[in-house]
Parts: sequence; structure tokens; C-alpha cells
Amino acid sequence: MRRLHGNLHLIRCSAKGLIQVKVSPILSEKKARKWMWVGLAAFVALQIYFVQEMLAALMLFTGVFAVIAIVALILYLVDRAGQWSIGWAGQRARPAIQLARRGLALAEDLSKKPFRRPRSETAQ
Repeated sequence: MRRLHGNLHLIRCSAKGLIQVKVSPILSEKKARKWMWVGLAAFVALQIYFVQEMLAALMLFTGVFAVIAIVALILYLVDRAGQWSIGWAGQRARPAIQLARRGLALAEDLSKKPFRRPRSETAQ
């Protein structure tokens, strides 16, 4: 592989001869070799029993945490909906509350009046 100017490299192909190939400058050979070793180290680490157990525990705890977070979110949303509905019902109930207060005042006035007429005979 010979390097030409810029990002172009020459690669020998058995069928076509030399081919110009554009190579990304981000992934140089040195970086590629480094990531190959990192990948190999990760593969070896995954083969160790302790690492497998820790990853399994991480996944279990992640699942439990996700379930608890969803339950907490549902409870929060139910609480917010309850607060909103109480506020909405409070605004809509004002005429009914005023009507109930007038009815209570009328009932109080009626309870203060005597049921019998004055100068009538007492029931025996």
C-alpha cells in the first residue's frame, strides 16, 4: 500500500492491478491497531467468569431500576392528574357551593321560625 497525496492510497488488486482508494484520515493504521488491541482485551475480559457475573448483575439491577422508575413515573402522573382534576372541579363547583350556602341559610331561617301559629292550642 503506497500513499499518494492527501487521502489517496494505492492498493494492488490481482484482477485490476493498482487501484486508488480513498482512506479516512481519522482511522490511521496506528489508531486501528490500538482499537484492535482494545477489542481483543474486551473479548478476553468477557471470557472471565467474574466479569460475566458482574455484567449479569448489572443487567438485573438495571431492569429492577427501570421497573421502579416506571412505577414512580406512573404514581407521579396520577398525582398530577389528581391535582389538576381537583382544581378543575373546584372551579366548576363554585355555583353549586353558592347554591348550597343559600339553601343552608334558608334552612337556618326556617328553623328559627315557630312551626305553630301564635295563639293556637297546644297539642296534648
